[in-house]
Amino acid sequence: MISVRWLAPFALLLAAALLPGPAGAAPRAAEAGKARVAVASNFIAAARAIARAFEAAGGRPVQLVAGSTGRLYAQIVNGAPFDAFLAADTARPVRLEQQGMALPGSRFTYAVGTLVLWSPDPGLIDAEGAVLKRAGFRHLAMANPKLAPYGRAARQVLRKTGLWPALKTRIVRGENIGQAYQLIRSGNAELGFIALSQLRGGTRPPGGSAWVVPSALHDPIAQQAVLLNDNAQARAFLAFLRGAEARDILQRFGYTMP
Repeated sequence: MISVRWLAPFALLLAAALLPGPAGAAPRAAEAGKARVAVASNFIAAARAIARAFEAAGGRPVQLVAGSTGRLYAQIVNGAPFDAFLAADTARPVRLEQQGMALPGSRFTYAVGTLVLWSPDPGLIDAEGAVLKRAGFRHLAMANPKLAPYGRAARQVLRKTGLWPALKTRIVRGENIGQAYQLIRSGNAELGFIALSQLRGGTRPPGGSAWVVPSALHDPIAQQAVLLNDNAQARAFLAFLRGAEARDILQRFGYTMP
């Protein structure tokens, strides 16, 4: 059975990593036979679907831990017991590789994300995103640009369109794209920037109105995976992620292929 949870305090993760094994054994990074995968929050729904398909194809259970890419990276650097990392950017996997914390040759781009401006109000957002210029709203949600690649892309959009000075005081931030989505769903912001994958693939799409942001307005959101430990199940899961069945799931969730 797939296990999914949001990022726990680091102390709990580190404690799990340091639990003693048999006498004379080194501290274990994860339970034997189970892959523990850190997943950028924009990708968690797709990761669940891929993990289900992986298990249906004969793979062992995968434990998914969701959080912002920046926060997960910090946890990994500080010893959190993950076997693989599905980031929402290329920078953190590259750093882990350079720091000797990832297996050489394991890094690859598994998807390219799409940024959207979304509101639960079906009449608020037009096809050109002109609502941002009209500014007929109180709050605009986005993920923290320092931690989340989708938040960084959202800030790039506002700066490139010249809207940052006028709108920066209306912005409310979530640590990750999942929290940004919840800020909008809860009504704490009338609209906001989220990942297209959050509007796709579910059994009950959220509806509302949306503007798919042109990719020319921000840097590409290339999402990379990397193997952190030579865990057989994690290696198998990443191999499955590169296969045809996973690609079909990725496309269903609105990702494009590298």
